[in-house]
Amino acid sequence: MMPPQPISFVTVRRQFDFRGIEIGRWVTEQERDRAAGRFYRALCDLMAILQGPETLISLRGTLGMQYGIGGRPGVAAHYIPATRQLALAKNAGAGSLAHEWFHAFDHYMGNKAFRDVGKFGFASSGWLGSATQKEHPLNKLLSDCFKTVLLTEDGAAPSPLFQASKAADSRLKVLYYAKPEELCARAFEAFVEDSTPKNAFLVRGTVYSDEAKAGLYPEGTHRQRINDAFRNYFAALGTALYREQAKAG
Repeated sequence: MMPPQPISFVTVRRQFDFRGIEIGRWVTEQERDRAAGRFYRALCDLMAILQGPETLISLRGTLGMQYGIGGRPGVAAHYIPATRQLALAKNAGAGSLAHEWFHAFDHYMGNKAFRDVGKFGFASSGWLGSATQKEHPLNKLLSDCFKTVLLTEDGAAPSPLFQASKAADSRLKVLYYAKPEELCARAFEAFVEDSTPKNAFLVRGTVYSDEAKAGLYPEGTHRQRINDAFRNYFAALGTALYREQAKAG
């Protein structure tokens, strides 16, 4: 896919059919244009890794984006469930896009894959809370992803990733790393980084960062099983979406 020149956030919105993209008032024209190119290349990378069409990236046009608006001290990026928006801080969101996109996807799939998870429920937390799964082959593959991330191979105990995350939360006296949506987003980051994206704007730090050294990203054979589960799911999802597009066209 050859990008139009020059790339702008209008290009990004139209190419991927995002609901809208908001730019902060303090973002200069040069910063805006540089960020648009980085977003575009990272999202094209993500689309290639997931083997799906543009509509997957924008979650069928329901996902919005913010760049350089508000933000929280020390937070480079976050997902806003109430407005279904990805928000990246100006000059600070590089490497966070895959993590936050998976939060958006996890939220989008909440009431599509499970019953009674609520408006703000994530599919991953629905799975862990034994919500009733809607019968569909793709939902079964998504549940396989959650099971692989959160449990040991025999399904009898919490995974090493969960145990390391729980220990980190205990040290920090918070409940963050061991939340199912956070565990699955970090596992997704590892899958994306292992798929060798062309730039670090999409993801970085799942192997050599301090968090990785603390066991907060999957390791070894567990990491490989997670990668296989995500690859199987997104390949099947992408095939279904492309088939749907062909029928509509």
